[in-house]
Amino acid sequence: MARSWLTWLSLPGGRRSRAAAGRKSGGKSGVGSINHSRTVAPPQRLDQPAGEAKEPPPHRYRPLFWRPLFWVVLLAGAGIAGGGTRAYRVIQATNDSLPDSASALTYQRGGTATMVSADGVILQKLGPASSESITRDTMPEHLVQAFVASEDQRFYEHSGVDYRGIARAAWANLRNRDVVEGASTITQQLARIVFLDQERSFQRKSKEILMALKLEESLTKEQIAERYLNLLYLGSGAYGVADAAWVYFGKTIDQLTIAESALIAGMAPAPSLYSPAVNPEAARSQRNRVIRRMLATDMITGLEAEEAISTDVATTTNQPKFLYSEFPYFTIDVQKQLETLLTPEQLAAGGLTVETTLNVVWQRRAEETVRDAIADYSSWQRVGQIALVAVDPRNGEIKAMVGGTDFTSENQFNRVTQAQRQPGSTFKTFVYAAAIAGGMSPYKDYIDARYVVDGYEPKNYGESYSGGIDLLRALRNSVNIVAVKLLVDTGFDPVVQLAGRMGIESPLLPAYSLALGTSEVNLLELTSAYGTLANKGIHRPAHGIRRVLNASGEVIYERPNESVQAIDANSAAIMTWMLRGVVEGGTGGNAYLGRPVAGKTGTSENYRDLWFVGYIPQLAAGVWMGNDDNTPTRGASSMAASVWRSFMAKLTDDIPSEPFPTLPRLGGRAGSITLSPVKPGRVVVDGGPNQPSDSASGSSDGGRRQSASTESASSDQPSLAPSGDASSGSSSSGSLDTSEPAAPVITNEPPEAPAPRPANTAPVPAPAPAPVAPAPAPPPIVAPPPPLAAPPPVLGGD
Repeated sequence: MARSWLTWLSLPGGRRSRAAAGRKSGGKSGVGSINHSRTVAPPQRLDQPAGEAKEPPPHRYRPLFWRPLFWVVLLAGAGIAGGGTRAYRVIQATNDSLPDSASALTYQRGGTATMVSADGVILQKLGPASSESITRDTMPEHLVQAFVASEDQRFYEHSGVDYRGIARAAWANLRNRDVVEGASTITQQLARIVFLDQERSFQRKSKEILMALKLEESLTKEQIAERYLNLLYLGSGAYGVADAAWVYFGKTIDQLTIAESALIAGMAPAPSLYSPAVNPEAARSQRNRVIRRMLATDMITGLEAEEAISTDVATTTNQPKFLYSEFPYFTIDVQKQLETLLTPEQLAAGGLTVETTLNVVWQRRAEETVRDAIADYSSWQRVGQIALVAVDPRNGEIKAMVGGTDFTSENQFNRVTQAQRQPGSTFKTFVYAAAIAGGMSPYKDYIDARYVVDGYEPKNYGESYSGGIDLLRALRNSVNIVAVKLLVDTGFDPVVQLAGRMGIESPLLPAYSLALGTSEVNLLELTSAYGTLANKGIHRPAHGIRRVLNASGEVIYERPNESVQAIDANSAAIMTWMLRGVVEGGTGGNAYLGRPVAGKTGTSENYRDLWFVGYIPQLAAGVWMGNDDNTPTRGASSMAASVWRSFMAKLTDDIPSEPFPTLPRLGGRAGSITLSPVKPGRVVVDGGPNQPSDSASGSSDGGRRQSASTESASSDQPSLAPSGDASSGSSSSGSLDTSEPAAPVITNEPPEAPAPRPANTAPVPAPAPAPVAPAPAPPPIVAPPPPLAAPPPVLGGD
């Protein structure tokens, strides 16, 4: 075949050459032109006389490769063949590189995340995400028809690309000399949303067409329509028709009318131009165009079309659902945790589902508690802020978090996690816990009297002293001097290390004032550390995220089951028993619930910070009250205990009452940690109580002394003779060097206004001094009646 067309290519030239030769010969010899039909010369006639002129020799043909036309045709054919082959390969390679069309069913835009509470409630949606996705069978039929009429009238007929639509759009644009009509089908638009970008290029358009064809092969028309209507951006932060129904009309999807559905569909080509929030007239015009198209395709009747067109464009603009969080302090904290748990690539991929630990019911009750408390105390007690957090000590999950009372876009300061404040006497728990873990008995006696160590002189509330007092009573009444003496006997390192294992992450300064809570901590870590005692000495770090799933439902992060035995279980049980005494007969009486509760109050200098941190076996909660500018309040820590009780009382129906672990034997215990007593340089110790004449109670009874506390109101207690164990407070003695600068003094002034506390708090008799061995069994702590709803104010405070 190749020979035939090459031969054909050479014949016209050959014929023309021979004809020309014949004409020349005929002109000279008179012989007519000869029509040669073959390429060989005819034989010479035998009768031709000799001497006559011979015919010229036949024309010799040039090889084909000398002919220009040959090369033109050859090159053109090679170009066509090579171009076609190349185009086929490009199309095939592009088609092979296209993503799996099934991923369109799970696609989410990049940077999107949905936060869900522990009880399945959506807390917030981050990024350009659809606030609400709906299935095809829940969409009104006239809504789907409106989009089909507006965007792709032959949607149910074509296979992804509408070639007739392309020709129609090209002709319309040519007639108007402008782009007035597009030809992208709904399938093509879905392919562009899910797999491509908005770049205007031939390559992107080719991929869009190929991807649309691939989508049509693997998905049904109903699936394509569902995904398209859930992902389409419709302006004003609305992604999908359900969002648009809420944002523009404040309705659910099933409540939309034909006119409203047509208006939403009309915004699809350009939401910035046809949004009723931007240009109502343009929105009306576009809506009416969609209605006429629906009528032309027999989707609605003439009466329905007339009624829809006559309807006014009435919108009620709303914010998209889940755009803003109802609990912003918690959700912002979760966002910060995500940045540390996931890689930037995982965050950018989008479609994340973040399963959090929040209990929405408890969170709302916490918010209500804080609102009521700030209304009660903000004016007359000069309390500007209140923070509250609740943690499940068994797993470390944060169940409720209220970071303050004034969250705004300008002020997002979270006082649970970001505010570093002095914990006051709530830190004494760690000093006592270290001593108990070191083998000390709760009945170990100390002398509550004037005490100066290396120039540092702690003061009790009211500057009164109790004389001989054991650790149980000293913690119950929050005696400052005993706490400092106990820190000296225990050592800085054991206390700091134990506090760190229990959950205190802030740096702690090894100083004598550490016993009184001068090193700053935040409310979350303090509450989490108390939860360690509730969990039998096992610390589980506080966290707000359980798991993170990607768009395909795969788990990309799961909270590890981390735990550490921060303090032995027996010591934790003893500390819980001692802290129960604080609530049932000490400074934390306002936190009494009528069920086992352990906790501790705390107040920083000049009542700048008011604390109560307490727990039941299933939940630990902490309350802080104060002012952001660090100005003093007029309240007392008993107020924080009241707020704690108000919150926890709302949960008693949800949390069954459980007992704390049984109290272990107190005598003959071996320590689980090694104590490292401090060796002071100079110590001044008084041998007995030194009651100032102007005491808090004004009592002059010589047979009884006033046992003053830094955290509670004074109450009459029997006087106790010094035990003679003076070295139990400090093994060193010496005179105070008056030539050195005056040492700082930690003291708590009484509040200027009374603070509420339970009215019927029964005094607990002090136990007798314990003999050396064996230690007596602990006396039962008799719980007083619960505080009245509105107890009469009495003088008191931390």
